[in-house]
Amino acid sequence: MSTFGTATASNTNPNKSTEVVSPPTDAVSSLCFSSKANYLVATSWDNQVRCWEVTKNGTSLTTVAKTSMAHEHPVLCSTWKDDGTTVFSGGCDKQVKMWPLLSGGQPTTVAMHDSPVTQVAWIPEMSLLVSGSWDKTLRYWDLRQQNPVHTQQLPDRCYGLTVRHPLMVVATADRNLIAFNLQNPQAEFKRIVSPLKYQTRCVAAFPDQQGFLVGSIEGRVGVHHLDEQQSSKNFTFKCHREGNEIYSVNSLNFHPVHQTFATAGSDGAFNFWDKDSKQRLKAMSRCNQAIPCSSFNNDGSIYAYAVCYDWGKGAENHNPSTAKTSIYLHLPQDSEVKGKPRAGTVGRK
Repeated sequence: MSTFGTATASNTNPNKSTEVVSPPTDAVSSLCFSSKANYLVATSWDNQVRCWEVTKNGTSLTTVAKTSMAHEHPVLCSTWKDDGTTVFSGGCDKQVKMWPLLSGGQPTTVAMHDSPVTQVAWIPEMSLLVSGSWDKTLRYWDLRQQNPVHTQQLPDRCYGLTVRHPLMVVATADRNLIAFNLQNPQAEFKRIVSPLKYQTRCVAAFPDQQGFLVGSIEGRVGVHHLDEQQSSKNFTFKCHREGNEIYSVNSLNFHPVHQTFATAGSDGAFNFWDKDSKQRLKAMSRCNQAIPCSSFNNDGSIYAYAVCYDWGKGAENHNPSTAKTSIYLHLPQDSEVKGKPRAGTVGRK
């Protein structure tokens, strides 16, 4: 582990967000805040997991690069343990590492798959880690044991995972969405075909565990309730589009206090929404590159988002001289996240 270098040249920053110092040298694949304090972790295609301490003083934010650790190949996902001291990360080396970051401990491998690990979540109510992979399995891990306590076969490669105990929703290739009741984790609770027509990019369980959001590559979000009696509340809406240009919805995050949510997309924009009133609360200015991932801190006072090339147009469109990677911190205003509509209505499909 090592402390890492100085900040690189900045992307344009149209929302005047605070830039995190010492950003990754390649695209960011995940961002997550500790649930206990303002420690932000980012995983990257440069094989690194990095941590920053964020200090908030009124409307001023400062960041300090704390430490980093390496995987053997690109890192794709991350999550914090609920005690706020330990980070789990998974990636293309087919393993999940546990990093006792705040105690200065060394990372150890705690989970293995047969293909890249794309999703990881800690379930405090069960004291288990769950990991999803392109090997078409979901595996539950007791950190005291070497082998998984249960392996769940999935219909296809794991693309997304969200947990709000007892609800867990897994998104796979071929538009499958599988809901699990974690009180009976070895059986599927419900399998749903995505209400969206194209590949799933992200999922987020409702804070009340009654359903989930799903985002896809077609610039659309689905709002889906699990109870058939609430199906009249299901709808989809368009977002992250500019004229005839359609962009992927890459990230969905519920606000931890107000239960509104943010979307972030390959158009370089992030927006705040209220699903219950079907309103967009605030549209932010577009950055000059995609936003592949984002995260609220534990009280929703900080929204972190990465701005970088997301490889959506392949290697031939990657220009290292202009494809800088940045991580920004936005301070959401009450008017943006409190559910008091300011701008346009979410349209039905």
